[in-house]
Amino acid sequence: MSSSLKLQSYGDYSKTIKYLNKLQHLNIDTILKSAGNRGVEALKKATPKDTGKTASSWGYEITKSKNEIIITWTNSNIQRGINIAVILDVGHATKNGGYVVGRNYIEPALRPVFDKIADDVWKAVTSV
Repeated sequence: MSSSLKLQSYGDYSKTIKYLNKLQHLNIDTILKSAGNRGVEALKKATPKDTGKTASSWGYEITKSKNEIIITWTNSNIQRGINIAVILDVGHATKNGGYVVGRNYIEPALRPVFDKIADDVWKAVTSV
């Protein structure tokens, strides 16, 4: 028993090619800069505060390459080689053998920012 499949295509792909060419030139820098600033503000508000140094040390970087764009939130409060924002988030051991439980504040603070990035980029892509 033999079976076959025949596939035919008619027309051209000019509309698809035109759309993809427009997407190549889509600039989402404004969306990412806005997201970077929103993320910094969300992290400042969410960061546990003692002196306020960690909360005021947030920033962001946007890195572009041929195939990807990366937004990274940074915190410059580093003491004895340890990023204080990270240990506040995930927890850490103490000198005396104890353990300080983390607060898990980074991901919840950034979740709405991630959602807004997805929405804004989707709007940009679908309005081309």
